[in-house]
Amino acid sequence: YGLPRIPRSLLTLRLRTLEDAGVVTRKAEGSSKRAEYHLTEAGADLIEVVMKLGEWGQKWANHDIGLEDVDPALLVWDMHRRVKIELLPEERVVVQLDFHGAAKGTYWLLLERPEPSACMWDPGFEVDLFVTADTIAIHRAWMGMTSFAECVDSGLIELDGLAAYVKAFPGWFKLSVFSDVKPVVRSG
Repeated sequence: YGLPRIPRSLLTLRLRTLEDAGVVTRKAEGSSKRAEYHLTEAGADLIEVVMKLGEWGQKWANHDIGLEDVDPALLVWDMHRRVKIELLPEERVVVQLDFHGAAKGTYWLLLERPEPSACMWDPGFEVDLFVTADTIAIHRAWMGMTSFAECVDSGLIELDGLAAYVKAFPGWFKLSVFSDVKPVVRSG
């Protein structure tokens, strides 16, 4: 639960601030200390604002992706939230993502119905598909700046596993919610 690489204390502080502002409500899960947070009506009204800010950033503030722009953990987290559940096979598929280049790291996706998971450490299952990727290249593909197929063809992304999984993997994901927003090329 939570967000990758954000300290629990900071996440708790941010959630309490949002709760105090009336943006989210906290619902305890039974007798455990766990809780779920849900948007209030006020929070739901902010969705459009946040999306417009993201679109603006992609259009006007975006540039080619560099070292300072890549965060493999955040990418994997985003990927697990953008899985096309209906296209997954019936069985769970364990994907190991090995990033190299600008930022290094190994992460896992447990692609299963009804809810995929992102793992920042080895979940202990046999890996079905290995994805080895240049970190900047896979971020560029995720943002719609290049295609996944071009990255595979050029060797920047390599897939190894069952042929059916290798073929299907790129189609299991919707790209970033901002991938259709094309950056404006500014002169000067």
